[in-house]
Amino acid sequence: MQQNRITKLLGIQYAIVQGGMVWVSGHKLVTAVSNAGGLGLLGAGSMYPEVFREHIKKCQQNTDKPFGVNIPLMYPQVEELMQIVLEEGVKIVFTSAGNPKLWTAKLQAHGIIVVHVVSSVKFALKAQEAGVNAVVAEGFEAGGHNGREETTTFTLIPMLKEHLKIPLIAAGGIATGRGVLAAEVLGADGVQIGSRFAVSKESSAHQNFKELMTELQDGSTQLTFKELAPVRIVKNEYYQKLLALYQTHPSIETLKAFYDAAKLKTGIFEGKVADGKLEIGQIVGLLHQIDDVKTIMKNLIEEYQTVKQNLSHDK
Repeated sequence: MQQNRITKLLGIQYAIVQGGMVWVSGHKLVTAVSNAGGLGLLGAGSMYPEVFREHIKKCQQNTDKPFGVNIPLMYPQVEELMQIVLEEGVKIVFTSAGNPKLWTAKLQAHGIIVVHVVSSVKFALKAQEAGVNAVVAEGFEAGGHNGREETTTFTLIPMLKEHLKIPLIAAGGIATGRGVLAAEVLGADGVQIGSRFAVSKESSAHQNFKELMTELQDGSTQLTFKELAPVRIVKNEYYQKLLALYQTHPSIETLKAFYDAAKLKTGIFEGKVADGKLEIGQIVGLLHQIDDVKTIMKNLIEEYQTVKQNLSHDK
């Protein structure tokens, strides 16, 4: 992979960003990805402020390479998290689930690079207008929270390329070197990979979760809770109970109660995979084994280079 706008902006060797996933992206995963030449991101959405600070400090102790944090802007303690970012000297912040105008200028005034996650052309243009340094364009294939438009990565990236002047990072459905190259061909300057890193040895997800993910196939996930905030989850017992609930035409209040944010921790972090809410992308059908981050990065780069060379030779 060559140096480009994203590698130069973020100061990294490869234009590969690890998704800042809740209950998955702790300091061990983050530092492993950064040390392997990508950009590791702490998932602040599942961290209390002091836990967040602790993980930042451990990242600083275990890597001298760039790393960042992912902060959902609708997080109830977002102001405390941002204050910790400033106090601890974090240099890269990815924001999501909220209005980028609220924090972009404030963070940039302290020399912080700001990247915002979007799922449509409309919100990408708003992010660009807000002055962010780059955007992550997340397609319908991604695990976890998703866009209401249900636009796939392969359609979203080229549409955004028509409109944006700032660097573009593709996310959703990317777990291989082939996928990285495909995103590049479509116009992306880099990629953000979540599910592949969630099923790594350094991921803070429970071993039960990781092992189950290696057994799943295509069609094992579903985008649901569209009345609240669309989220892609595994079709386990928790999901089957949700389907039964939908048959009763539940109120929004009833759905909110069933949604229960604690169920995410139960399934991913505590390993109760039957009754927990398990977020993972459609690409889960390609996650056949639990590798360490160094191996994952090596495989991504080697496959990317091999496929790119083969395509060149075929011309």
